[in-house]
Amino acid sequence: MTSGLPRKVTVLGATGSVGEQTLALLADLRAKGEAQAQVVALTAHTNWKRLAELALQHRAHFAACADEAAGEKLAEALAGTGIETAAGPEAVIEAGRRDADWVMAAVVGVAGLQPLIAAAERGADVAFANKECLVCAGDAVLAAMKRGGGRLLPVDSEHNAIFQVFDWARPERVRRIVLTASGGPFRTRDLESLSDVTPEEAVAHPNWSMGAKISVDSATMMNKGLERIEAAFLFPVPHEKIEVLVHPQSVIHSLVDYVDGSTLAQLGTPDMTIPIASAFAWPDRVPTSAAPLDLARVGTMTFEPADEERFPALRLAREALAAGGRAPAVLNAANEVAVAAFLEGHLRFLDICHVTEHCLDRERGNDASTDLEAVLAADASARRTARERIEGLRG
Repeated sequence: MTSGLPRKVTVLGATGSVGEQTLALLADLRAKGEAQAQVVALTAHTNWKRLAELALQHRAHFAACADEAAGEKLAEALAGTGIETAAGPEAVIEAGRRDADWVMAAVVGVAGLQPLIAAAERGADVAFANKECLVCAGDAVLAAMKRGGGRLLPVDSEHNAIFQVFDWARPERVRRIVLTASGGPFRTRDLESLSDVTPEEAVAHPNWSMGAKISVDSATMMNKGLERIEAAFLFPVPHEKIEVLVHPQSVIHSLVDYVDGSTLAQLGTPDMTIPIASAFAWPDRVPTSAAPLDLARVGTMTFEPADEERFPALRLAREALAAGGRAPAVLNAANEVAVAAFLEGHLRFLDICHVTEHCLDRERGNDASTDLEAVLAADASARRTARERIEGLRG
């Protein structure tokens, strides 16, 4: 077994795509004798059945559902197994407080913020796949990490790529950071036809296997806008030096451009196992089941500028980042509500950005405070405004 790897692991959001892949990696490493990490806690929102299966499979000590009704069913399913169960948002925060030395924070949306902070303040190394936490409350998250003394390890493929090639000792030598984007499923689709996009079309990402919400964010390219904000908190460079480049093949996951003209990039197959493994083992490396990159088979890699007319979400995120304060939290909250309405068939695809921009305009000039209480208040206010706007559009 490789020394220095995490020995106690918690997965917040265990039944989601990243959570499942994290647990699959742990099982694979155990089978190979590479790591024997003990699973301390697992959480889910409503999927109690799958959570119970994972808790039993990985011999977790604690399992929690954020949803109270799902938590009751979880308790019934795990009765007599010796696995402690709990339910409700506080139970998920409690999972973050458990004594794992490595925590995967993969709860979707702002709901993952308080569990992440709980883990950070306890001193755990936090691998995070939830970009919303840094987008909404980057100052609070970084302060919690500083108090706890753990490491913040990005799992998003783009930020993990930058993390691997960034010169932390000499950040002033970085000329710019370039986040690559696949362009999603509508990169070349006729603009006029985008008003008729269905949820089924929007979640069909050409390269990556992801959950519904992040797949829609990829289709609007809001995910790349959020990643730009996230990168501004993660890496010590001015936000004006963070750019977006469309790279449809998703082979180069991001680049760091240095003042001497050198550009360093991390390449790999589009498989989330790779950045998860990187965050798990950092600064070591462990073998994974991911297919090795075959550049001869890739053949050609192409690049395009990011089109803010086709993808207005990029502009909205750039403006929110420049505005600072609570604007990123408003952007994220409004987008979450709009995407949910779109997936439920209550909002047209192009209106996702319309609703988000409406909320940003309504909240403009409000208190710039970024403490946790202010951020949560801005989040709640933006959600109300978004729902009101969606009802107006439906009416």
